[in-house]
Amino acid sequence: MSLKLVRGTKDIFENENMHFRKILNLFREVSERYGYKEISTPIIEYSEVFEKTLGESSDVVSKEMYKFKDRSGNNLTLRPEGTAGIARAFISGKMKNQLPIRFLYNGPMFRYERPQKGRFRQFHQIGVELLGVSGCQADVEVIALGYHILKDLGLIDKVSLLINSLGDFESRENYKKELIKYLNFYKSDLSKESLIRLDKNPLRILDSKNETDIKILENAPKFIDFLNQKSKSFFDETCKGLEILNIPFDIDANLVRGFDYYCHTAFEFVTKELGSQNAVIAGGRYDGLISSMGGEDTPGVGWAAGLERLGLLIPEVKDLKRPVSLLSVSNNSEILISKLASELRYDGFIVNIISGGNISKSIQKSNKIKSKYVIIVGEEELESGLFPVKDLDTGEQNNIILDEICTFLRGLDHDRPK
Repeated sequence: MSLKLVRGTKDIFENENMHFRKILNLFREVSERYGYKEISTPIIEYSEVFEKTLGESSDVVSKEMYKFKDRSGNNLTLRPEGTAGIARAFISGKMKNQLPIRFLYNGPMFRYERPQKGRFRQFHQIGVELLGVSGCQADVEVIALGYHILKDLGLIDKVSLLINSLGDFESRENYKKELIKYLNFYKSDLSKESLIRLDKNPLRILDSKNETDIKILENAPKFIDFLNQKSKSFFDETCKGLEILNIPFDIDANLVRGFDYYCHTAFEFVTKELGSQNAVIAGGRYDGLISSMGGEDTPGVGWAAGLERLGLLIPEVKDLKRPVSLLSVSNNSEILISKLASELRYDGFIVNIISGGNISKSIQKSNKIKSKYVIIVGEEELESGLFPVKDLDTGEQNNIILDEICTFLRGLDHDRPK
């Protein structure tokens, strides 16, 4: 039997990892400017962390979670999303007196979904959470942070921002009643999945991708018409805050979130370049989440973005840190090569050692790995004490004594990490 990948997973090789690294580095750097600090939570949690918070009727809990029992009989789950685990960490760490708190995070998530472009069963997310600020300025801040990151990635022309209000509890309950009343007239036409949601979580029908459902929803009641004054004012102020920052957006009356803990602002940055998996950043406000988990009432707002989807959108990443190749064409050069490589590496250079073969083939190998410079170490060089340092871009070659090679390379316009 040949070993193969589990369906919905993949190996991530150099090129895609370069995309990931670019996104992660920029994500951390920009988020830290906004005051966010990194947190890492376990990829396994007790199942109730997600079952109590995401909602039993959510797709994730009902059919997508990877659940198992450990040897002690505990019900555990591979995390399907980041927010619930961070809320649990906030409670476990007794961090109430540190509010407001700004978290940034990244890591793998797991959902048993049908794999397709931009969607995997093991996938990777970056995200932010802002806890302890009840005003709409927090919603504006996290959206602005997402916008800033997309802009710095060069993606702002490929995405658009959609926002909606899910209102407070009172507004949602009033809207649910009217939505159910409307949809009951079309029960015979609704998709099978929407019929299930009609009883358990009718708001999720608004997010249906079924063409018949979409047609039915065209004349459905709009969420925004059922907002009470408090919810309406919150949404209006959020929109004004985005306008002040010159962040363009469209109001999407059918935009909802898939988990029960969301309220007030819901938003997505979407693209037309990834097919049906069009959301690249998605988030919203979740004021009741932490109290539902047994903590004190704490407002929160945040978002998550998929690294795989962002990676598909950004241009090819060129690795700016090109290596120096040491060409060993002498059987007596191992000790010298080892010392020179060590010195160069401690000085910040990426070094590859290429041993054996003739100089021509060694230079071909150096070009293949995109080396900027090669240093030739052969019998003649060992005898003379002068070592050719060749620029593979220009063809220029200089003969340098061993002790001055690092100093010489430092003085050139090269790609040594700063």
